[in-house]
Amino acid sequence: MVRSERERLTGTVEVDEALIGGVERGGVRGRGTAKEVVAIAVEVLDLKGFGRLRMRHIADASGANLVGFVCDIIATGSEVHTDGWAGYNDLEKFGYAHRKTVLSSSPDPAHVAMPGVHRVPSLLKRRILGTHQGSVTPDHLQGYLEEFTFRFNRRTSKNRGLVFRRLLEQAVVTEPEVTHGYEL
Repeated sequence: MVRSERERLTGTVEVDEALIGGVERGGVRGRGTAKEVVAIAVEVLDLKGFGRLRMRHIADASGANLVGFVCDIIATGSEVHTDGWAGYNDLEKFGYAHRKTVLSSSPDPAHVAMPGVHRVPSLLKRRILGTHQGSVTPDHLQGYLEEFTFRFNRRTSKNRGLVFRRLLEQAVVTEPEVTHGYEL
């Protein structure tokens, strides 16, 4: 569902990471948990609302993974809006305007200070619970993220037939994925 040559996000882009996984009671909270880490980037439109979305399942919330994600999917020169996590500190070295909002010292709650990257994981988790009954394994998580991204980025399309056509076109030009020695 993802075109390899798709354009990078531009303008003001909110970036954050979210934790995806099952219900965990009495365990570690936050970045130290055993849940899967997903990096999220959402274009923020000037007037109101959100533009395109990109998500990637990453191994951890280290600077190398987060800055690599940003460099892969956001055009140089864009303004990248992040929380206070130190993993984003090197963004300016790569040509990005970095706006940092330390959420713990911000007068606004997280969903107000950075609405895009807090609304998207909420919608994603709702979809996983509703459609997949909460059963998403780490091996297939990236596929579910790509499906969600495809649908999100076409949410305002007036022509459903064109969306289906784009999906068929992509299926025809994409090589089969090989996993564990078998073609899917």
